[in-house]
Amino acid sequence: MDALLLRGIELFNREEFFECHEVWEELWTPERGPRRLFLQAMIHMAVACYHCQRGNPRGAQGQFTKGLRKLAEYLPDVEEIDTGRLYRDCEAVLDRVRAAAPHGGFPRIQKIRPGEAANSTASF
Repeated sequence: MDALLLRGIELFNREEFFECHEVWEELWTPERGPRRLFLQAMIHMAVACYHCQRGNPRGAQGQFTKGLRKLAEYLPDVEEIDTGRLYRDCEAVLDRVRAAAPHGGFPRIQKIRPGEAANSTASF
């Protein structure tokens, strides 16, 4: 797994969403092709969670909506990431944000081991 992608996952799972977004943008900026959209989806998820932390439900909704739309193209897993689970978990947070309910915690990115992938949809 790419070192910057892994670093971003670590930051995301520690709920350091702003820093995570910065790391992934460094990876995303020079990228071209289908991986670029995948990275952009991941960045949207980090930014959405950051908006939740900052008490900005409108910003969170917008970022989750964009991120889920893009991430849907990369299910159920990509680059050793369980994108299916991330999608469902982010969708649940978005539902709570829309309902103005307590967010109940942030999603975590789960990695899968190579060879455990169900039907990997992308090989970049």
